[in-house]
Amino acid sequence: MRILVNNKIKRLFSCVLIFFILFTAVSVICVSLRVHYAAYCVLFSSMAMGIAVFASMYLYFRDQNEIMEDAVSQIKDYISGDRNARIECDDEGELYRLFHEVNSLVSILNAQAENEGRSKKFMKDTISNISHQLKTPLAALNIYNGIMQEEAKDTPTIHEFTELSEQELDRIETLVQNLLKIAKLDAGTIVIEKNVENVAEMMAYIERHFAYRAEQEKKTLSFSGDDAITLSCDQNWMLEAISNIVKNAFDHTKEGAEIHIEWRKFASVVQIVVRDNGCGIHPEDLPHIFKRFYRSRFSKDKQGIGLGLPLAKTIIEAHNGTIEVDSELGVGTTFTMNFLIPTKL
Repeated sequence: MRILVNNKIKRLFSCVLIFFILFTAVSVICVSLRVHYAAYCVLFSSMAMGIAVFASMYLYFRDQNEIMEDAVSQIKDYISGDRNARIECDDEGELYRLFHEVNSLVSILNAQAENEGRSKKFMKDTISNISHQLKTPLAALNIYNGIMQEEAKDTPTIHEFTELSEQELDRIETLVQNLLKIAKLDAGTIVIEKNVENVAEMMAYIERHFAYRAEQEKKTLSFSGDDAITLSCDQNWMLEAISNIVKNAFDHTKEGAEIHIEWRKFASVVQIVVRDNGCGIHPEDLPHIFKRFYRSRFSKDKQGIGLGLPLAKTIIEAHNGTIEVDSELGVGTTFTMNFLIPTKL
């Protein structure tokens, strides 16, 4: 029997067997020799055997409890971050086989964590190198294009093409920046540093950022919300997410359109809503708008890259938030972001 492989269990069974043999021997002797008060002798010997068995069982299970407490303590230490925590398994038996397998699992998890750490470092270094390698030629191309624009002022055709090339360079730069941001978020090389931020102040930044575009495109950008509402977030990343959603509203509305941003606080969530009265999103596209590089066959927009909304969703989810979209063709689109308010227990 595998259960008897454990020396402690073997000793327990041996003790119980010895006590049983001694009790049986004493009982047989008392009865066979017709000792006076033989019944009392058998009773006392049975009581002695019971006490001895109880004591043996108590010592055994106390020892087992100490072993289990030590194992639980080592597991808690590992969960708390001690990668060297191990359960002692220097004995035989099924329990120690289990401990050995737990230690093996810990070793595998440590190896995977080390590999993941190396992969993240490699990804971080690669992203940094790519970023550096791409920014330099893009900056140079922008300078060259600016020089050509100056030289081509008297040549309308060339000037027109240099303006178009500037637009394309801006698109490439936006694409590169969004790709790098998404890659960094995916690689886990960016830590979201949350602080309590005033939502109204963040919206004031959004207003300043899009004021010129709203004026140029003759669109109305309005805001409403309580100035006292705060949100626990990384301000830079949150502004990136909201800016991408507002930019999407600008991209899909016509001259004279209204874009409204509202923020509210409920019992357990802070809600930010971006609403426009543009062309709306086709029902066939709604399930796919947060997919990277998704292009609708119904959209007439040729400038979109298909990374703004996926990046916004990634950032919002990194803040433990959710984003939902509701749209109706010819009526407009509403993006609703909900962020849980941390509870103090």
